[in-house]
Amino acid sequence: MTGSLEFVLNGVARRLPPGTLPGQTLLEWLRGPEAGLTGTKEGCAEGDCGACTVVMEEPDGTRTPLNACLALLGQMHGRSFRTVEGLRGPDGAPHPVQHALAEGDATQCGFCTPGIVMSAWAYPRASEGAEGSVHEALAGNLCRCTGYRPILGAFASIAEASIADDGAAAPPSLPAAGYFAAPGQEFHLPAELPSLLALRAAMPQAWLLAGGTDLGLRVSEQREKPPAILCLSAVPELKRLEAGPEGLRIGAGVTYGRLLRALEAEPDLAPLALLLRRLGSRQIRGMGTLGGNLGTASPIGDALPPLLALGARIALASAARGERMVEAGAFFTGYRQTLLAPDEVIARIDLPRPLPGAIFVCEKLSRRHDQDISTLSAAFLLRIEDGHIAEARLAFGGMAATPARACRTEAALVGAPLEEASFATAAEALEQDFTPLSDWRGSAAYRLAGAAGLVRRLYWRAARPDLPLEVHAL
Repeated sequence: MTGSLEFVLNGVARRLPPGTLPGQTLLEWLRGPEAGLTGTKEGCAEGDCGACTVVMEEPDGTRTPLNACLALLGQMHGRSFRTVEGLRGPDGAPHPVQHALAEGDATQCGFCTPGIVMSAWAYPRASEGAEGSVHEALAGNLCRCTGYRPILGAFASIAEASIADDGAAAPPSLPAAGYFAAPGQEFHLPAELPSLLALRAAMPQAWLLAGGTDLGLRVSEQREKPPAILCLSAVPELKRLEAGPEGLRIGAGVTYGRLLRALEAEPDLAPLALLLRRLGSRQIRGMGTLGGNLGTASPIGDALPPLLALGARIALASAARGERMVEAGAFFTGYRQTLLAPDEVIARIDLPRPLPGAIFVCEKLSRRHDQDISTLSAAFLLRIEDGHIAEARLAFGGMAATPARACRTEAALVGAPLEEASFATAAEALEQDFTPLSDWRGSAAYRLAGAAGLVRRLYWRAARPDLPLEVHAL
């Protein structure tokens, strides 16, 4: 039976009429005649500019900003979220966050400002954790009017005074599962793994929607209307995150923001945390998942080279065959192609810890430090014994049709002394491992040169870990 979408919007429970299109973007519905909330703007329609930022209010009281241009309306079922209109006081007066931005000369033309206001309101209660900076909180809002300095100052004052911590009550509990249909489209939101697997077996051509930060583009930009969507966000088995002596067991539906919080307690995986903080923005990390990154199988997926370097294993599940484990390196079979069978879903990722004393490094080359797709990414794992390289695992993204290890380069390193010349020699083998393509992000020559530079720099990371080699945003 077709149900009705239910959520809490700006503190008020809403129940939408049956037949409301669940696969439209949240932004489209918000700005449409039923909601009429036009403070949320469309800028880029691809999750870059942040003009469409709204904030999910989590059950634990934390707040997660997200891009309404990428989120689908069906994903909001059972959730509570707030738009800029929801920050008004009972008497209609502006919220203290809005006062702080105005008094700090941090307002802009008005197009980007609502999204900036929402990011500022979320900042003191960020669901991603408290380790990030003001810069990170603002990285997903690309205002193009003037300078950022007064905006950064306003964010800092908001956090210091806790004026965004207005004591908003935790949202009420709503049904998490549901089935929603509209002409030409059905949207399934199962609440347990067996139900999801049964649906997947029955509808192998349906979209598997995790966070939607990639698939959402096909709706917002390409105006696609998929006939069937299987949304994974309400399946508890996919949201489990467990830390053990050997490593992390990460459910395919765990968001990057939640994974970042877990990594704060994992010093041996700190390089992965640094990389994830450059993966998109808080709006993207609040919805995007590691399982989704695997499923789309982009050769420039930021989180994928670390899985290869660490030797991660991926659990694939189906109703007919149960669970099977595959090595991350074998999962990718071609450009955006994987071992995933039509009736399977990615259930979890088992991520090993580096062995004690091993050197683990994550790298990314992009045009911008934040909120940018990689031109080239890499993850390296080295073990040194008696001054020689005992093990080398070098994984790259952006160098081939899939994320891949540089096997010849690794072979050139294993057994070599820990000397600068060993890494310079090994870097020359990259041309035997990869024949990268040229595109608007970078030429083949640039990618080879960049990869070689990262391999050579690996020597300094191994031999002189005290050297400040990172570039930190101001």
